[in-house]
Amino acid sequence: MALIAILPGDGIGPEVTAEARRVLEAVGCGARFEEALVGGAAYLETGMPLPPDTLALAKRADAILFGAVGAPQYDTLERAFRPEAAILGLRKELGLFANLRPSKLFAGLEGASALRPEIARDIDLVIVRELTGDVYFGEKGRKLNDAGHRLGFDIMAYDEAEIARIARVGFETARTRSRRLVSVDKANVLESSQLWRDVVNEVSADYRDVALSHMYVDNAAMQLVRNPGQFDVVVTGNLFGDILSDQASMCAGSIGMLPSASLGEGSRGLYEPIHGSAPDIAGQGKANPCAAILSAAMLLRHSLDDVPNAERIEAAVARALASGVRTADLGGSCSTREMGDTVLRHLA
Repeated sequence: MALIAILPGDGIGPEVTAEARRVLEAVGCGARFEEALVGGAAYLETGMPLPPDTLALAKRADAILFGAVGAPQYDTLERAFRPEAAILGLRKELGLFANLRPSKLFAGLEGASALRPEIARDIDLVIVRELTGDVYFGEKGRKLNDAGHRLGFDIMAYDEAEIARIARVGFETARTRSRRLVSVDKANVLESSQLWRDVVNEVSADYRDVALSHMYVDNAAMQLVRNPGQFDVVVTGNLFGDILSDQASMCAGSIGMLPSASLGEGSRGLYEPIHGSAPDIAGQGKANPCAAILSAAMLLRHSLDDVPNAERIEAAVARALASGVRTADLGGSCSTREMGDTVLRHLA
């Protein structure tokens, strides 16, 4: 029996993961669940955001369903003790280097997008984001410069092996869709991006069936709002992927609708909504659980090889939204629980 680790975390994390778990139990995926503390909740209980017991559970599990971490009250802590250190630590310890972030406009949500409906309805893309390199994991610190001024620095660095492995995930993902891949970089000014482009071109020799193109990140940001339908699969680095995927979420109606999968070399993955902890609405039943529920569908597809139930969940979310039920982020008034109840009804 597969083991799914549930790490609810902070803010709205416990609320949305509870709904995702209900859906997983309802489809009869044959898994057992274990829950553990992570993020700020773990820090308050144990003095660290990623306790050893939580990490041990994550390493034993076949998949991890993650909620969200963070709150303003932790912003003054040393960086190693902040809630965000937990997710970075899990990615590093579990070797989760590839983040898949699908962005699709569900029918009926055209009015929720920041784009005109005729543009928004064409959104159906996947951003493949590298997760363990770039400025987030590069050398960083503060010092005084020669003028005696405080200087902060974060090194953006990639080696060719890191680039090649994420490029292959991008090409393989494109093969499951329309065989079109856009690689996003800033090769005109960044040396790390020039290496990125060189290596992606080299890897493309093994994927002659996939049409590869390149785009600078500033142009990609513009094109996402001008003509998002041109994109199918996008592969990019950690920093650029973080920004572009959040932008894509608003094009698709709400950040509360976007799931993600963080994958490594094996089948174990970490699955989480991209919306963050939203402490301003935590505990109020206002959060949209759809991103967490769709993350659970990705968990079934990528880690448990249960495509039929993954498709059942995705179809149920689509039918629930088509029925007119909306949480506050989508302009409606239903609660987190009510949204989960509606998805469960449409599983039948």
